[in-house]
Amino acid sequence: MKDATTPSDQSATGASKVSRRQFFRAGAVGAAALSFPYVGNVLGANDKINVACIGVKGKGDSDTDDTARCGGNLVALCDVDSRHVEEKGRKYPQAELFNDFRKMLEKMEKSIDAVTVSIPDHCHGLASAMAMSMGKHVYCQKPLTQTIFEARQLRDLAANKKLATQMGNQGSANNGLRRAVEIVQAGLIGNVSELHVWTNRPIWPQGLNRPQGQDPVPDYLNWDAWIGPAPMRPFKDGVYHDFKWRGWYDFGTGALGDMACHTVNMPFRALKMGYPTAVECEVASALHSETFPKTSRIRFEFPKREGLVPLKFWWYDGNPDDQIAPMRPKSEVVRDLMEMYDKLPASGCLLVGDKGKLFSPDDYAANSLLMLKGETGFSAMEKHEAAKAIPQTIPRSPGHNEEWFRMMRDGTPAYSNFAIASKLTEIILLGCVALRVGKEMKWDGEAMKSPNCPEATQYLQRHNRDGWMA
Repeated sequence: MKDATTPSDQSATGASKVSRRQFFRAGAVGAAALSFPYVGNVLGANDKINVACIGVKGKGDSDTDDTARCGGNLVALCDVDSRHVEEKGRKYPQAELFNDFRKMLEKMEKSIDAVTVSIPDHCHGLASAMAMSMGKHVYCQKPLTQTIFEARQLRDLAANKKLATQMGNQGSANNGLRRAVEIVQAGLIGNVSELHVWTNRPIWPQGLNRPQGQDPVPDYLNWDAWIGPAPMRPFKDGVYHDFKWRGWYDFGTGALGDMACHTVNMPFRALKMGYPTAVECEVASALHSETFPKTSRIRFEFPKREGLVPLKFWWYDGNPDDQIAPMRPKSEVVRDLMEMYDKLPASGCLLVGDKGKLFSPDDYAANSLLMLKGETGFSAMEKHEAAKAIPQTIPRSPGHNEEWFRMMRDGTPAYSNFAIASKLTEIILLGCVALRVGKEMKWDGEAMKSPNCPEATQYLQRHNRDGWMA
């Protein structure tokens, strides 16, 4: 991996090993885990669904309200910040309030059917695994987990426990996304050998070192519960809580983890991406020991799969408003787009086939543009005559949260259930791992290891702090 600027504060730690017992517990692959899961003990249309919500501010604010809107009976609310949980508690006074999800799950185990998880990335896997081990249905925000090990663990729990699950990449419910998948899989743009996806993230601080010193922990914050399974560190006001945790290796997954579950969602499905065979961070800005860089370009290589040609996928992140110019596709890749736009859209997803191109200029693939070979420019996908002739093959959605409730009630698979969401999450997290190892990383997806890069092992699984075990 090359650095766009002089690397600073780079560090490497000794590789830690995943135990044989842990590996086979989380890595066992069964047909049930990879297909749409059957849901056991479905709830009837008139049954009350008692839900506990973990995280009620930020995305948790709308996730909690959406759960109530879909008919969930909110019996418990949890947030490490008492200001947030008390504010939400005034809206749902019937709910018990907690500041530690472990204590909430222990006390409410017999009183809840389902759990939502809308907290920092490093706690997604643990909170979800604890709830699922109790037999609770789970809706978890993207990225599904912070580590690849956790993604497989949740996939297998969902299959083995026959639970209704959904990851919070809401664009999955868009008609436009599903239509784009249909059009690409119908072969309209031919064999797709290149995929380019970029984002304007980060919009939070990263590319920095840990500040010195510490501040008093405010009385409204359970700092121990906020840190959760990660290594303990001193509290610093305005550095981690509320929104500024995403760029830290211990707590977030950077721009890639934040946005790729949205922007890569459509091509992941359309191109049946599966496991890559190689991943490399080709270039990045200054590297730091504890945070993701301000901008990077990462290449994923996928083999032939299900009749599709090999694919190279490039991910680019970086904020145009930052002092460092963000990584973006080379001008020749996006020349056709630059003829349409004064400047390249802040985010985008471009599929390059041998018969044409498909471009989505938004994060959720709600709208796409199409240009077939011989045409002089892009046009709206839904108005393109060739696209109109392609039949609908994917059912349309009643709503992203509604799908989760429907799966709980009658077993109809949610479009981002954990059998699907875990694979998308794994691909994305491999980019985070490749960024940290600093060289091309060959990948054996079934074995969950890199044959040429054993140092990657330390990033596949977090060794949780005492008291924070699934």
